[in-house]
Amino acid sequence: MKIKFEDLSYIADAHQFHPKNDKKAFRKWDGRTPYFIHPLWCATTILTETRLDEKTRVEGYYTLLYHDLLEDTTQSLPASLEKRIEELVKDMTFLGGSEQEMNEIWSKLEEIRLYKLYDKVSNLLDGTWMSGEKRRAYGEYVSRLCLDVEQNYGALNITLMARAIISFPFEHDAMKRLEAKTNTMGGENGLYQRKI
Repeated sequence: MKIKFEDLSYIADAHQFHPKNDKKAFRKWDGRTPYFIHPLWCATTILTETRLDEKTRVEGYYTLLYHDLLEDTTQSLPASLEKRIEELVKDMTFLGGSEQEMNEIWSKLEEIRLYKLYDKVSNLLDGTWMSGEKRRAYGEYVSRLCLDVEQNYGALNITLMARAIISFPFEHDAMKRLEAKTNTMGGENGLYQRKI
């Protein structure tokens, strides 16, 4: 598989310069991390899943790279995208938000549910912005996705990752305190210091 720089550039440009609103250009957890890091993480992570066949990984890479383009930016899918990838991206798009997604995902192709698991695990990794209630609901949804993916594909690295993240005790205030402590590592002039 050859990764095309044009696809990476298109995604970075779309999320940085053409978000539907200013907040959509950055990840919620810190408001500074460029949003395009999320689809890039999802896309590259599925490529490492060698228990999946190459077709599923390659289609997953392109689908995940473009999966938030229609929801979060004003850009269209590029004309050069294969028809199958375009259809998969559209099937992953839920303009009605999380509630719509959580209800309708189960009628989608098993590949869509697999790809959604990568999306959701990435969100959990930087989910310190979530309230305890939201995180619990999100965790239950990801648990259901894990079961579905394991039934269709067997145990994968992404299901192991998801289960580890879900099982981590989460307390919103404790995570905020940890984040505040981490953000000032290195002292007053520390390399990692940032304002919250």
